[in-house]
Amino acid sequence: MKNKQKLLDTQLYTLKTLNTPRAGRVLARWLVGISIVFFLMLFLPWQQNINGAGEVTAFTPSNRPQSVESTIAGRISGWKIREGQFVEEGDTLLTLTEVKDKYFDPALLVRVQEQVTAKESGIDSKQKKIEALQSQIKALNEVAAIKHQQTQNKLVQTKLKLTSDSVDMVSEKIRFKNFENQYERNKVLYEAGNIALTKFQDIESKFQSARMKVVSSENKFFQTKAALINARVDIAGVRAEYQDKISKAESNLSATFADLYDSEASLSKLQNEFANLRIRNTQYQVVAPQAGYVVQALQAGIGETIKEGEAVVTVMPSNPDMAVAMYVKAMDVPLLKKGRKVRIEFDGWPALQFSGWPNVAVGTFGGVVSVIDYVNSDGGEFRILVTPDPEDEPWPEQLRLGSGTKGWVMLDNVPVWYEIWRQLNGFPPSLYSRFGKDGKYKAKKEKVPKALKAAAKK
Repeated sequence: MKNKQKLLDTQLYTLKTLNTPRAGRVLARWLVGISIVFFLMLFLPWQQNINGAGEVTAFTPSNRPQSVESTIAGRISGWKIREGQFVEEGDTLLTLTEVKDKYFDPALLVRVQEQVTAKESGIDSKQKKIEALQSQIKALNEVAAIKHQQTQNKLVQTKLKLTSDSVDMVSEKIRFKNFENQYERNKVLYEAGNIALTKFQDIESKFQSARMKVVSSENKFFQTKAALINARVDIAGVRAEYQDKISKAESNLSATFADLYDSEASLSKLQNEFANLRIRNTQYQVVAPQAGYVVQALQAGIGETIKEGEAVVTVMPSNPDMAVAMYVKAMDVPLLKKGRKVRIEFDGWPALQFSGWPNVAVGTFGGVVSVIDYVNSDGGEFRILVTPDPEDEPWPEQLRLGSGTKGWVMLDNVPVWYEIWRQLNGFPPSLYSRFGKDGKYKAKKEKVPKALKAAAKK
């Protein structure tokens, strides 16, 4: 029996060598198990994301590093701080001395003030002169009105006198005509010897006297008529005389006004120059615009000359509101919106990030998309600003502005197999997840809080 068994073992040795080794069976079981696990993992939820790199910055522009610039050109005479020192708002950083010969005079401010005072006194004098000229013009107008009224009265009186003289002249002519007729009749009677010579001579005397009165009344009438013409001429003369005086006074007044306006313009320039000098005197000390730390002195040497608007030192605000500036591709921008959650990895803080499963990530910090730029930055990428998530762990206090970061903007949940398929085809995230099997677009329903639903039912 033993020999038979031995013979069988000898004959079946080759067949036995064809059996599967134990180690192979174990490996096969492991491979099958891993395949099953991998297949099941394909149906696990995977949160899509958009990744991007960036740096730590401040959300508010005033909390970012500030370059302190010199308002005026000058020469550095001394530094009052050192790098890394904390300064309060208004603390002196450095002192400058003047480099422009226009401002070398130490008493320049006093001299300009004296010029301003002198110009103000000159303006006061011109204003008084204007008041005097205005009073003079007013007086001339009043006198001209009185003189004009006087000449008008004289003209009226002359007209009345001319009328009276005209009546007298006509009366004398009638009287003279009567005496002339009487003289002619008595002359005939006298030549006939009917009247005495004495009576004729008396009548002749009255006749000659009437003639003289006619001539006298005519002379008086023509004199009054000439006086009427003179009265009219006097009216025009008075008007022209006082109009000339008033015009000269008004011309002098206008010239004084022009001189006054020119002096006021010069005064404004002097006052502007005085104000600029007074402000310039306060610019020789470059002060800190806000509280913070002196990061870097951009100008170093004593006696070094700087220009207007040239940066001299950089100040970092003491309590900046931290944010992360991330840069994402242009194709990913339409998928972003404010309020999206972000996972951030900071340089210097070790982290293990599973982009699709943020809950198992280690060492990352939460953030929220707060700003999305409307224009692209250098390189064609768009910048987004991420602020700390108030519902997540606070960011490290040791963070410094300018530190590098990596970030993942969290999007929608999809199966793992879909994400692998999307990555292999190069499709953007979330863009095709809203299409059903029929190819029609399915709008994403917004979740309504339970409190709002209850309020709506009530």
